Amino acid sequence: MFESLTEFVSGSPWTYAFLFAISALDVIVPLVPSETSVILAGVLASTGDLELVFVILFAAAGAIVGDNTAYWIGRTVGHRLVDRWFKGERRKQVDWAHRQVEERGGYLIVIGRFIPGGRTAVTLSCGMLEMPWRRFLAFDVAAGIVWGTYAAMLGYAGGHTFEENPFYGFLLAFAIALAVTGIVELYRWLRRRRVVAES
Repeated sequence: MFESLTEFVSGSPWTYAFLFAISALDVIVPLVPSETSVILAGVLASTGDLELVFVILFAAAGAIVGDNTAYWIGRTVGHRLVDRWFKGERRKQVDWAHRQVEERGGYLIVIGRFIPGGRTAVTLSCGMLEMPWRRFLAFDVAAGIVWGTYAAMLGYAGGHTFEENPFYGFLLAFAIALAVTGIVELYRWLRRRRVVAES
């Protein structure tokens, strides 16, 4: 299955457009596997099937376009969307993002790219809170480049580590990405507990 997927992706002239589209869609539809796709593209770049620089550029550009789309959705119709689609636990993510954007400012945009569902909540919140667009864009460009580089380089390093079997390289890179996400989530959970204990 991995070989047929890599043959399809690496043999397609539309691979970079696919990376752009899936990275853009991820913030609007959080179930889209953008990070997995960029890691896989990084593995393919390590085998020479793709160009690493283009993988990073198209992934970052897609992420930036998607984030800005979410920002403007938040700015124009965000309140109605949140009331309709974000209920229960999902609503808590948006409320958390609101508080964080108000308290901490734009650097949260960078961190939000590494939290599942966080990028959607943060970018929508930035729009709803009417964070100045130029400030949002500056942080978002940095976030997109950091994220695209991180995911592509994970795949690239994994692919080089297991040159004879790129599938193992993909699994290694994916496991590292999951570990990073887990560490970020654990830090957030511990921090929340500390804040609750202090109040």
